Amino acid sequence: MTTTNNQPERLDTLQRLELESTIGFEGKVPHGLKLHPDRVHMVYPLGCNLVIENLQTRQQEFLLGHNNNISCVTISNNGKYIASGQVTFMGFKADIIIWDYANREPYARLVLHKVKIEDLVFSASDRFLISLGGQDDGAIIVWNVDTKEPVCGSPAQPKSAGITYCLAAAKEDDFQFYSAGNGTIRFWQLDVANRKIRATDINTGVIKRIIKCMTVSLDGTHLYCGTTTGDVLMIYIPATQFKTMGPEKKKYSMGITAMQALVNGDVLVGTGEGKIHITEKETFKSLKSLQALGEITSLALRGEGHMIFIGTDRSHIYKVNYGDWKMELINTCHNSQINDIAFPFGTSELFGTCSYQDIRIWHAPTGNELLRISQANKTCNSLCFTRDGKMIISGWDDGRIRAFYPESGREIFTINDAHHRGVTAVAVTNDCRRIISGGGEGMIRVWQINANSRELLATMKEHKNAVVSIRINKSDTECVTASLDGTCIIWNLKRFARNQVLFENTLFQCVAYHPEEYHIVTGGTDRKIGYWEAANGAQIRELEASKSGTINGLDIDSAGNYFVTVSADKLVKLWRYNEGDVISVGIGHGSEVKKVKICPNTQHIISVSADGSIFRWKFPASSA
Repeated sequence: MTTTNNQPERLDTLQRLELESTIGFEGKVPHGLKLHPDRVHMVYPLGCNLVIENLQTRQQEFLLGHNNNISCVTISNNGKYIASGQVTFMGFKADIIIWDYANREPYARLVLHKVKIEDLVFSASDRFLISLGGQDDGAIIVWNVDTKEPVCGSPAQPKSAGITYCLAAAKEDDFQFYSAGNGTIRFWQLDVANRKIRATDINTGVIKRIIKCMTVSLDGTHLYCGTTTGDVLMIYIPATQFKTMGPEKKKYSMGITAMQALVNGDVLVGTGEGKIHITEKETFKSLKSLQALGEITSLALRGEGHMIFIGTDRSHIYKVNYGDWKMELINTCHNSQINDIAFPFGTSELFGTCSYQDIRIWHAPTGNELLRISQANKTCNSLCFTRDGKMIISGWDDGRIRAFYPESGREIFTINDAHHRGVTAVAVTNDCRRIISGGGEGMIRVWQINANSRELLATMKEHKNAVVSIRINKSDTECVTASLDGTCIIWNLKRFARNQVLFENTLFQCVAYHPEEYHIVTGGTDRKIGYWEAANGAQIRELEASKSGTINGLDIDSAGNYFVTVSADKLVKLWRYNEGDVISVGIGHGSEVKKVKICPNTQHIISVSADGSIFRWKFPASSA
């Protein structure tokens, strides 16, 4: 008897899961990393969230309000407000939210631009907020911060020019600001009485450049524009004319992606090849440089610029002391899709994640990276710890199973050619003697771990497509494997033959045993959660788990009362097992959520997503 539960589910009426901490940084947002004028907090986007992180205690707070990824961030000069803009779908309007920094809540929601907010900047005394729409919008709008109303707007560039990419405000004058982009540099004058903004185009002669970032010198007399060809244009502001361009010989490799003017008149430049340079103010020659990992997308100054914070598109945040010119990595995360997550048996302090090129072990309470195991140009698809905690077993897309020591990250052994089309799932039996692996071709293989060798015990071939998940029961007598061919098979590990097969018109993505092992729970592309009898493979219940996205991961708590699911619709949902209803939902991921685990002590839920971020949610106290 199959019961289907299709009650309408209202996200706004459900209890929200509380987000406790995140590991990640949306490095691809241009100029996304900002330092608050209080000098204690840094602000950066992560998916739909704005993270405010205390630099001393590393405590995080979250501003939730956007319904899609944040595309730009700015902070008012007095530190009272943060403004953030987002992207949205074609044909829809994109929101700008002004946040009240002291209360950590929205102060105003400004909706006029379409599709994407390209850049935001506050005027000199924070009276106005100037916003620039993306290429599908192409407008500049000036907003009055006090009244929360638009003052006026105008197309950002002349018809002949390309897209405008960036804005900057004058240092003294509240009514003057600048815009620049592909073949356009404009000075704007705001006339509040007549509700107009008037543009003056800067003539650069034969020089045609695409400008991606700009900064105003601290005395307010020069505007520096960084170009994709790696040179700097200098505009003299009082005369509104193009003055000079540099450096003459050695252009900055892969373009200038971020700039900041320094107190002494020099200009700090970040480039696409990951270098930061301090450059002379007239010639723009490099005085000294440092190399970071990945393209530099943000440069933020603390105080007078005695400390520089750097954000790169590889999701790294660095800190540079201007005095001794030393670079220190303070924040790091995966910058590509996370494929799996695993806890060592019985501990909630540590967990491992795997992604393109590396496996990382994290300290859960602090979010610090304890260990990184790197393999160049290979992707780790699956990861698990042996029950005794002595080995990390991992499956890679080059068809190898690799085992590492969890303390040092040294390799213990490699099983070459374990599977033809990459190892897509691995699991270890509870006695730590056998590895069960699944491959892209659908084979299930059982390996015996001996002291000095690995021996293939059995190959079980019934799946027709990649195996995505393997779960072993507590007594090591059977395991269940889920595959993209629309079947889950329960295997007998004594006879190496199948006990049961579960058919469904779906690509299974995840499977789990109930702790009592009388049920198996599955999820897949049909967006449904299935409960199955472990003994005879009959389906007993089906739940509609998502309105729009594939169910990518599920995990059941140790008592079997609750389970959590994640899906391509970016939501994390906590369910009651017996009742089959959602009790709370976690909103905040910026892209598809790939995997989820409830930590062994049932205090937290950890979810990982396709953009490389890791979210740690508090397990609701009433449930635990």
